[in-house]
Amino acid sequence: MTNPINGIVDGEVMLVIGSNTTETHPIIGLRMLEAVKKGARLIVADPRRITLCDSAKLWLQQRPGTDGALINSMCHVILRDGLEDRKYIGERTENFEAFRTSVADCTPAWAEQITGVPAAAIEEAAHLFAGAGRAGIYYTMGITQHTSGTDNVCALANLALITGNLGKEGAGLNPLRGQNNVQGASDMGCNPTFFPGYQRCDDPAAVKKFAGIWGVGLSDRPGLMATEIPDAILDGRVAGMWIMGENPILSDPNSDHVRKALEKLEILVVQDIFLTETAELADVVLPAASFAEKEGTFTNTERKVQRVRRAVPPPGEARDDLSIINMVAARMLATGHGHTISTDPVFHTVPPLAPEVFDEITACWPAMAGMSYRRLEQGPLVWPCPDEDHPGTPILHVGGFPRGRALLSAITWEGPDELPDEEYPLVLTTGRVLYQYHTGTMTRRSQVLEDAAPGPYVEMNPEDAGTAGVRDGDEVRASSRRGSIVLPVRVTGRIQKGLVFIPFHYREAAANLLTNDALDPHCKIAEAKVCAVKIEKAVSEPTPISLQVT
Repeated sequence: MTNPINGIVDGEVMLVIGSNTTETHPIIGLRMLEAVKKGARLIVADPRRITLCDSAKLWLQQRPGTDGALINSMCHVILRDGLEDRKYIGERTENFEAFRTSVADCTPAWAEQITGVPAAAIEEAAHLFAGAGRAGIYYTMGITQHTSGTDNVCALANLALITGNLGKEGAGLNPLRGQNNVQGASDMGCNPTFFPGYQRCDDPAAVKKFAGIWGVGLSDRPGLMATEIPDAILDGRVAGMWIMGENPILSDPNSDHVRKALEKLEILVVQDIFLTETAELADVVLPAASFAEKEGTFTNTERKVQRVRRAVPPPGEARDDLSIINMVAARMLATGHGHTISTDPVFHTVPPLAPEVFDEITACWPAMAGMSYRRLEQGPLVWPCPDEDHPGTPILHVGGFPRGRALLSAITWEGPDELPDEEYPLVLTTGRVLYQYHTGTMTRRSQVLEDAAPGPYVEMNPEDAGTAGVRDGDEVRASSRRGSIVLPVRVTGRIQKGLVFIPFHYREAAANLLTNDALDPHCKIAEAKVCAVKIEKAVSEPTPISLQVT
């Protein structure tokens, strides 16, 4: 996020797109509702009627996979009607003319044909957003999990830039991170393109810097994204995996393809706090500690670095992640398999603990150079925090951009990879519910939460249900080109005709057996939010007749 969570209440207009915020980020959702009570106006863009729509000034019910067309059209209206912040654009951006050309034909009438949102509503949204002194954009994987995910984010950046809403309170471009410390994992280089601190691994200066810090030769070749690994396994390019705190058997699109790949590995190691569906396939399971059983730091969605303190010891033979990594590395070194890991003899006798690792982080990345455990004991700090006297930076880009001028991108909207047809006439989108979290690894072990949201379902519009000949509560079979699942149907007007919705938490009807693993060409994220499906009434298998001869 470019802006802090508490600053949401200072905004005048909020655009929430691709985010069911009150269910997936309930604390942030409460801040949004508080802002509305203070007079902020809320624009919600979502194919489903989510809870936030009840408080919205405007609900834009776009078709799934058409977000880029909707955003480009809003930008078109803002430029057409002279609502852009010309001073901000002139002083702080570049590539404006190419951007202007790219949205010149993106009229509201054009967007209405693509998105299904009335042209008048698009114009109202554009005027509402551009007319605010402080307007913030909030999005999640409903924007990113598309083959056009990168373009969608760039389009939202365009919208924020042309209205001068980066670098001010109550505004900004704010991706809401989906899991605890996922921001911290990104910051630390858990990505095959970057070293810690978003320093590219194919940058010779960065390679030299980290080779010097770590005392080992480093490759300058980017690795594979997680979504590319299943094909690499099946092609024979990857023979082993070590998966930490992830459950791709349920969370990855086209998950049967993922399962087949993992089953082919020569060795699969899974490190987790519970025996997940993925861990059930593992050759070795390393029992890890939970958040309350370890020391370290977490970085949350607003870039706030916080100390984590162990409240209870890990149960049984479980260990914190760092200890497990240290133990494996030490064993590799001791058995002569660690020559590519480290030349530092100290590691053999004194494996690093969390404070030492944090000291290395602050030495590697200037944005955290001013942080220390001593300072974090007094309270959290927000990066960038370049020196010990710096208070941290809650709002990014106040005085400018790291690259100088911000780049306005020329985005051409392209549709989803897979569209409905005669055989698969409906569009499936997936998401979360308030009472379950991700693949249910933790929440489905809580009886209170399980009672509140005990099982899978598919939401279906009444017209589509009538066409399929199903009623509310019927067992149906949802099928795509990749698989099928059986689950009960909820017939509801909260979802538009032609669309169905399935939460992906439930192993007994895993939505990601159906979803599409086609990739965004830039960031390699899969198109989990749009695929073609059909819904049919489930036919029970006949009970075998037992004949007894007397």
